[in-house]
Amino acid sequence: MSEKKSHAVNDAKDLRAHLSAIANPQTKSFIEEAISCLEADQKRAAVVFSWIGAMAVLYDEVVSNHLAAFNAEAIRKDAKWKVAKNSDDLGKMKEFDFLNILETISVIGKNVKQELQQCLQLRNGCGHPNSLKIGFRRVAAHIEILILNVFSKF
Repeated sequence: MSEKKSHAVNDAKDLRAHLSAIANPQTKSFIEEAISCLEADQKRAAVVFSWIGAMAVLYDEVVSNHLAAFNAEAIRKDAKWKVAKNSDDLGKMKEFDFLNILETISVIGKNVKQELQQCLQLRNGCGHPNSLKIGFRRVAAHIEILILNVFSKF
């Protein structure tokens, strides 16, 4: 086994150890698939898929527990915001702005927001054709941030 492949296997094993902290089976399946992408050397797919899963979890959290506060803050920031009633409505907002509102209404803290914004930047880099190169460890760190701050928390 090459050293590169060995690192990927170890990183994936470390990430899988976090899965026991995730109770929701649908949520767990998002992260399992992202880890499988990493194991298959599909690093960009792992980044994109794990981000989409994290956003789905955050949208569900807002709809279930914070919708009134979210809408009030969204309208305060943008008078043209149409009140969200479900996850699809939340998806109409730019993800960067969504994270800012989550911090403002205390769903996430400032440092979590900053880390998630870095994850969003990486997702944007991986989700579009460009010359960006990323390694296994960067992808594993991205997934780990999402596991610790989104998937296992909400």
